Order: sequence, then C-alpha cells, then structure tokens
Amino acid sequence: MPKKRPIGIFDSGVGGLSVLRHVRAELPFEDILYLADQAHVPYGPRPQSEIQQFSQNITRFLLNQGAKVIVVACNTASAAALTHLRATFPDVPFVGMEPAIKPGVAGTRTGKVGVLATSRTFDSQKYASLLIRFANGVQVLEDPCVGLVDAIERGELDAAATHTLLQTILHPMVAEGIDTLILGCTHFPFVQPLIRQIIGPDIAIIDPAPAVARQTRRVLQQTNQGTRSGRAGQTHLVTSGPLTTFTAQVAHLLEYHSDLTIIHRQINSETRLI
Repeated sequence: MPKKRPIGIFDSGVGGLSVLRHVRAELPFEDILYLADQAHVPYGPRPQSEIQQFSQNITRFLLNQGAKVIVVACNTASAAALTHLRATFPDVPFVGMEPAIKPGVAGTRTGKVGVLATSRTFDSQKYASLLIRFANGVQVLEDPCVGLVDAIERGELDAAATHTLLQTILHPMVAEGIDTLILGCTHFPFVQPLIRQIIGPDIAIIDPAPAVARQTRRVLQQTNQGTRSGRAGQTHLVTSGPLTTFTAQVAHLLEYHSDLTIIHRQINSETRLI
C-alpha cells in the first residue's frame, strides 16, 4: 500500500492549531503535517516580502515531505503571501484564511461589526477588497491587537495582563454597539473564552476555522486526493523554535493527544528560513 500523503498546514506559531483541530475533525482519516515557524513569530509586524519568503520556503519544506495540499493557517501569511504562493507553485492546491467579513456582515442587526486581526491583515489588498465587496453600509471597527499574539504564544490565555489587554481592545467596540465580532487571526480562538467573558453572551463571535476545514475537504475531493477510510489519520507537528516550549503549548492548546507526534527538525538550515 502506498504511504498516505499528508495535508500540510503552517502558521507563524501555534495559532494554526485552532485550524488543525477542525481539519482533524472534518477529515479523520487524513494524515497532517503542521509546521509552526516560531523562530519568526509574530509575522504581523514583518515586511510583506519577508513573509512571502518564509511562506515560500515553508511550502517547499512541506511539499518535500509529500504534502498534497497546503493550508495557510495564518491570516497574516494568507494576506501577504497567498497570491505569491499560488504563482510560485501553480500546480499545488492551497487553502488560505481570510477575515469572515461576508458572514459577519450578513449576520449583523445593528450594522456594526468588530474585527480583530493583525496590522498586516488590515493593510492588505485582500482585506480592502472584502470591505468593498461585502461591508457597504456597515460600520467595521478594527483593532490590530498589538501584543495579543505574543501573549498567546507565551501560553498566557487567562493571565491578568491578557484580560486587561482584551478589555482595552473590546470595551470600545462594545460601547459602539457591535453585535458581531470576527476573529481575523488564528491565534485568537484560543482566548475566545476570555473574549466571551468580556463581551457578554449576546455578541456573535465568528471563527472562520470550521469553514477552512470544509474548504480543505472540498479541495481534496476536487483533486481526487481525499482519504475516506482506513486507519485514523496521524498528526505530526514541527516547530522552528524551542521544542520543549512547543510541546508544552500543544499539550495546553489541543484537546486530544493520543495521535500526535511532536518532532523537531532543523528546518532553518533545510529551508533557509533565516
């Protein structure tokens, strides 16, 4: 029997694990190879050209490991590099992230929607295009959430400082009357319980990760590469950062552990990420 080819997923850090868990649930028979580029997290403040280079080299690494589809589980990398990746690897199917502006606007009753994302995502042409296409007549309140990705990478999901930071971000949006909050960074679902505590029960929170998992399934079906039966899929995790830290983060963030293999490769030298 030929070896199953994995789904490749990458993010600047642990945020993409919020996407991985939905891909795992949607595609239980698929193998997954996840790469966290923690040597360079966060991507948000970096120049677009640098994010494109990181993303290109990570894609090449995942393809060399046999990946049959690449999920860019990072809003910042999707905004900065997805078009570049598709042009560089025209035969590779990609699935990217984007802030869920369309469903967020469709569900608002007050006409006021909040978006949490990085500055790189807000500055992207893709985000501007989403606003033009779907947000006419709707007030969109934005916050780049400076420091939040770093706090999540440090595992400070319910720390007092994280709570204070989120209060500073969210209270002005709530005061303006938003009824929908869009999580435009894959790190942010990991602090969703804290967000809910701050904004209360009546504001809808939209996480695009389930939709990304469904799109990954569709892409595999369209390219006739899906695995629909057989053994349960295995998940392998790779980091470009410290292995001990990453292992602890995974244990803290993911709800299942029995099928995970955490490995550390010298991907900096293999893919020239630096």
